[in-house]
Amino acid sequence: MMKMKNILLSLSIVLIAQASWSQMTKKSIPGPFLLKNAEIYTVSKGVIQGDILIEGEKISKVGTDLSSENAQVIDCTGKRVYPGFIDGGTYLGLVEVSSISLTQDNNELGDFIPNMKALTAVNPNSVNIPVTRTNGVTTVLTMPRGGRFPGQAALIDLHGYTPQQMYAGFEAVRMNFPSSGKRGWWDRRSAEEIKKDEEKAFKKLNDIWDKATTYSKMDSLAKASGQSFDRYNPEMDALLPAVRKEAHLLVEVNKKGDILNAIKWLKEREIKAILTGCSEGWRVTDSLLQAGYPIITGPITSQASRPYDRYDTPYRNAARMIDAGLKVAIRTMETENVRNLPFNAGFAAAYGLGTERALRAITLSSAEIFGVDDLYGSIDEGKMANLFISDGDPFEMKTTISHLFIGGYQVPIENRHTLLYDEFLERDPGLDK
Repeated sequence: MMKMKNILLSLSIVLIAQASWSQMTKKSIPGPFLLKNAEIYTVSKGVIQGDILIEGEKISKVGTDLSSENAQVIDCTGKRVYPGFIDGGTYLGLVEVSSISLTQDNNELGDFIPNMKALTAVNPNSVNIPVTRTNGVTTVLTMPRGGRFPGQAALIDLHGYTPQQMYAGFEAVRMNFPSSGKRGWWDRRSAEEIKKDEEKAFKKLNDIWDKATTYSKMDSLAKASGQSFDRYNPEMDALLPAVRKEAHLLVEVNKKGDILNAIKWLKEREIKAILTGCSEGWRVTDSLLQAGYPIITGPITSQASRPYDRYDTPYRNAARMIDAGLKVAIRTMETENVRNLPFNAGFAAAYGLGTERALRAITLSSAEIFGVDDLYGSIDEGKMANLFISDGDPFEMKTTISHLFIGGYQVPIENRHTLLYDEFLERDPGLDK
């Protein structure tokens, strides 16, 4: 009993501390803003020298010698402006303390729960959000994890009081494709056991999709005949958009053989898909190119999947796939370390991708894959004012971001780390001499 009380007390202290940290940040400031004399990395139109006018939530003008009577002017002489980075796969806002289950909302019970929506579980006051924004990451795909169909991922901006305010226009059911072969060095299954498990997993997956297809037909027939389709089946309802090709299915797959199996399975059922993971995508670029699915890969800063692969295999994976003509975005698969997205892109840049293509892989390519490139991913007139001002290359750790904008608001560059730094930078011991 005493042990349980200590655990609850510790949890209360952690949550109270987190709440106090989150409440210590300054308020965001609405525009208009005029960014003058900047080196603008538009992504869509290269690098230009000029000004950016932010009005409301969007970029209203990009040009030279811009003026505005009401705008707050920010001098960007000698500085760079970049579009906000987009992370293609995270658990941000769904997990606070990994060791405390009560603060985890990314992994629900069950193997088939596509109706579980990550957006409803996002915590806008997560202390990890300000930490992430400090490195220029303004938008992320936050995802559920777990069984075969763990739920629906959602694209969110990292600013807002409610999940609905943060929603950035994309949701999709996530599916973990059946994996063949051994799961790792700890896997002691025999070849026969592995084969049986694979067959069982595929049978279950096919049964689910066949039922969803039948459910879709029944629903369509009922609507066509004007009859009421009296049912309550939230799981099948969640799959309807993917079955009807109205929405993408996010398919997590990594090994070479599994990627080939996934392509075959998806093509047979004519499913609109986005492939996620693809850590061995470089091995099957021809098949991926022929299939035509966009890819979200990462983390880049990871270990090779096979013991005999070169150490830099994961660093080069994105470059090899993009070199082959595939559309690729980069993700971190992190919670508190989503802030490392630019460094993941930096590794890819250093190992064959190059700075320009690496920048695109965490901005415009991500927006295109999610179908939100009309509003996100580059610095263009009419797009959301998600951008930041830095004193150098954001892929370099020495670079400092001085101003950050999300949805037209100037968001403070402040988090629990900067507050701690400021507290102890010029500390007064408070002792009488």
